[in-house]
Amino acid sequence: MTPPTISLALFTAFLVVGFGWRSLEQRRRTGSTGFRGVSGRIGSLEWCAGVGFVAALALAVAAPLLQLIGVVSPIVDGPGIVVAGIVIAVTGIVATVYAQLEMGDSWRIGVDRAETTTLVRTGVFALVRNPIFTAMMVFGFGVLLITPNWPAIIGSVLLVATIELQVRVVEEPYLMSVHGDDYRRYSAGVGRFLPRTGLRR
Repeated sequence: MTPPTISLALFTAFLVVGFGWRSLEQRRRTGSTGFRGVSGRIGSLEWCAGVGFVAALALAVAAPLLQLIGVVSPIVDGPGIVVAGIVIAVTGIVATVYAQLEMGDSWRIGVDRAETTTLVRTGVFALVRNPIFTAMMVFGFGVLLITPNWPAIIGSVLLVATIELQVRVVEEPYLMSVHGDDYRRYSAGVGRFLPRTGLRR
């Protein structure tokens, strides 16, 4: 397999397991898929976070496709980089699914402000507040190493930027409004994406 086809295969696995299977499992357990979609009015920061995330996913698919048909070339190349990318991407997939399962019935894609879910603080959530997003960024970095071209770099930067926006502008205000002091104490002691970093003072 060429690096672009490996990248596309891993991305397909990520979508099937991390979104498809997890949504079906959520529906089986709760009656809902967990999808809440893009929130906020058109043009708002909340809306930009959701649309930007979709655009980042689109670039993640376009980058290896464009390299496969010869429109773009990798900026760096070598079997070692590809192998490292595969290991990192697979780690990201496994970590994403693990964190999703740890979230249990509270797992959602997007936010419904009319909903109240349990604040998960155990397991990996005792170390990091947003382990699913952390794992997704790990996966994105792995795919970038497999096909390191300009569209992939732009997509990776956009992914990180929109995840930051989603967490800071949408998810944290929602959790603060729903859980109040419990979330204040939790976010003051547990890092946003990495342990002990991004603490809310």
